[in-house]
Amino acid sequence: MHEAHPAFQYATLPQQHDAAQLGMWTFLATEVLFFGGLIVGYFVYRFGYPADFAAAGRHTKIAIGAINTGFLLTSSFLVAWAVTAAKLDLGRVAAWLLVLATLLGAIFLVLKGYEYLQEFHERLVPGRNFQFDAAHARGALLFFMFYFAVTGLHALHVAIGLIVLLAIAARARQGAYSLQYHAPITVAGLYWHFVDVVWVFLFALIYLPGRSGE
Repeated sequence: MHEAHPAFQYATLPQQHDAAQLGMWTFLATEVLFFGGLIVGYFVYRFGYPADFAAAGRHTKIAIGAINTGFLLTSSFLVAWAVTAAKLDLGRVAAWLLVLATLLGAIFLVLKGYEYLQEFHERLVPGRNFQFDAAHARGALLFFMFYFAVTGLHALHVAIGLIVLLAIAARARQGAYSLQYHAPITVAGLYWHFVDVVWVFLFALIYLPGRSGE
């Protein structure tokens, strides 16, 4: 295990840890505002086109969405477990847990890409080739504009998270983290948990409308 020292701008490791957590929570607050604005816009249009949004929601691939939700929740558990392992000086265990979490996140992206491909073939991608039942086409177009925009942005956040988790895993394997120094793996875990929570909200908003009566 490497002996950790605070960066030059900090007096102690606890101070550095607190600053890192504060910075991550501040960043996540801006992310809440970002995704929150998109979700508010979704509710405005859903209120204006309830039948159209319900019809569009029934065209989403709920099985893929549910499986992906399970993958992300499991990966979040593994990351939380990895943070605990790192604090117990179990660097190799933490590294393997992070690699497994990264693998689940990568599977999430692959399944999401496959879902996009299916929707492309079904002409549900907004644009010149978009096709939908004429009675619900206007609201459905708005639904799928939101769907592709917000899930695409979420997928980007997942991809960034995978890179971060792999970098943290490499450092954990070298024994870089301990009970005294664990700020990087802790803030990475906070980010990953946020990404997972956002997906839970998106799953409820995107995949469940129009299916309550089925």
